[in-house]
Amino acid sequence: MAEPHDAPSVRELVIAVREWLERDVIDGKSSAVRFNARVATNILAMVEREIALGPVHARRHRERLERLECSDDQELAARIRAGHLDHRSDEVRALVFESVCDKLAVANPSYVDDAT
Repeated sequence: MAEPHDAPSVRELVIAVREWLERDVIDGKSSAVRFNARVATNILAMVEREIALGPVHARRHRERLERLECSDDQELAARIRAGHLDHRSDEVRALVFESVCDKLAVANPSYVDDAT
């Protein structure tokens, strides 16, 4: 891991906690404990995916905004609402769909498989 932090990395810590929950907590006797442990493991899996995919997704998102000549999501939304991108609606739809797929790849990758 890069300075100033030492090993283990954030990703390794998240993996360790998720694996501990899966291995030692989910099989607890209380259904509430099992449910909460499953929720926690799902959240940690999302964090793992965001750590792994975040930089690539951020770059791709910036590239999509640049293609649409927008500085950020707020400008994109305003231009769509104002009808300034109506002549490029197919392109806008395709690029927004790509952004949604990137978000789903972090939140729940199985949804991306269903969407494509």
